[in-house]
Amino acid sequence: MKMKQLALTASAYIRTRMLGRIRSRDQLLQWQEKQILRHIARVRALSAYYRELWQGLPDEQWRSFPVIDKSDMMTHFDRLNTIGIRKDEAMNAALRAEQTRDFRPGIGSVTVGLSSGTSGNRGLFLVSERERLAWAGTVLAKLLPGAFARRERVAFFLRANSNLYQSVNQGRLQFVYFDLLAPADKLIAQMNAYRPTVVVAPPSMLRIIGEAHRSGSMNVRPNRLISVAEVLDPLDRLYIEESFIRPVHQVYQCTEGFLAATCERGTLHLNEDVVYIEKEVVDAELGKFVPIVTDFSRITQPIIRYRLNDILTERREPCPCGSPYTAIESIDGRCDDLFYIPAADDPARFIPIFPDFISRTVIRASEHIEEYEVEQLAADHVRISLRVEAPYKQVTERTVEGMMQELCRQAGCVPIRIDFAPYASERGDRKLRRVRRTMRTANIPDPVGRG
Repeated sequence: MKMKQLALTASAYIRTRMLGRIRSRDQLLQWQEKQILRHIARVRALSAYYRELWQGLPDEQWRSFPVIDKSDMMTHFDRLNTIGIRKDEAMNAALRAEQTRDFRPGIGSVTVGLSSGTSGNRGLFLVSERERLAWAGTVLAKLLPGAFARRERVAFFLRANSNLYQSVNQGRLQFVYFDLLAPADKLIAQMNAYRPTVVVAPPSMLRIIGEAHRSGSMNVRPNRLISVAEVLDPLDRLYIEESFIRPVHQVYQCTEGFLAATCERGTLHLNEDVVYIEKEVVDAELGKFVPIVTDFSRITQPIIRYRLNDILTERREPCPCGSPYTAIESIDGRCDDLFYIPAADDPARFIPIFPDFISRTVIRASEHIEEYEVEQLAADHVRISLRVEAPYKQVTERTVEGMMQELCRQAGCVPIRIDFAPYASERGDRKLRRVRRTMRTANIPDPVGRG
């Protein structure tokens, strides 16, 4: 059985490496279309929900199929998945695993997991054993090419483990799960004992590891650093890379699929060998879009024309690596974290400001800013938390406030009230979001197409 599993992973690894040799965008799109049409036919036959949703529409018109989102997926979970698993059964299994911190049991051979649910709406995912093993092969091919030929010790820092991640244990590759809910000093001690060559962790944890390395409390220097689960803020990237003199690679992975990974040049590319991404344009001039995902690699829980809640920025220049896969400049954050500020010429009208604009404004204000968070509390009220050494505190706050007000002026917004607070780092079950909006926006029109 072990050999069969290894063969499935190796097959996906080889397939991914072979597809990576495609250099023509037209050739890639033609190949994708064939895969999607074959996949759509299977999904229509196996999923009662999609069969009804697509009634009257031929497979060739799949781009006209209705767009769904997390709410639709959770509402119709029982009839959407193709193996007859009920939502309450899956939810109980996933919650039991999180409570006991034993993530090995699933439902039969099916892995069940929960998304982090930063917006309060947690999503369920189902992955078959075959899909798990294929996922492992794809991940290895993109992030650790040559992993089958050399020994690697991988440290995965995650809020919840999963059989999905355990699938990476193949051949010479050793995988150990590090629970993010454990105390930081315990995790650092485990790192010193394990001595990983590869570290996969959210940026917030990579910073803590970087701090431990700088202070001398951690004597490990991994060969590869991979950022997952949170937006990789430019400030965090710089700190981590300077700590280890290593580039930080990225993975864009969520309930809806393995969506993007960095190439050897460090550019984030959409994984268009397993997913098709339609772009719901938010700002054409800036290259910002909301992804609509069709995953043609998974059949257990089909993801077809599924609208995410993220904003991505497409890279303007082609990547030097030569890949035809779409290059991404940045993952800017969630649509829910756009700031909405009243317009100067009409306070009843609201102007959206993208999270990456906020981040860049704060970072540019001072080289003394070590960490920060910006939170919109009300339409004209923002709280900024800064970690900065005491001698630079007052001048840094004045500079940040001036630059934030200038950003508002340039955007055509009213001046805002800014309160400053000390930065308080929080670890555990909350994802780090450097820019977030807690203000309610029920009466504000959504600029990204949701009403």
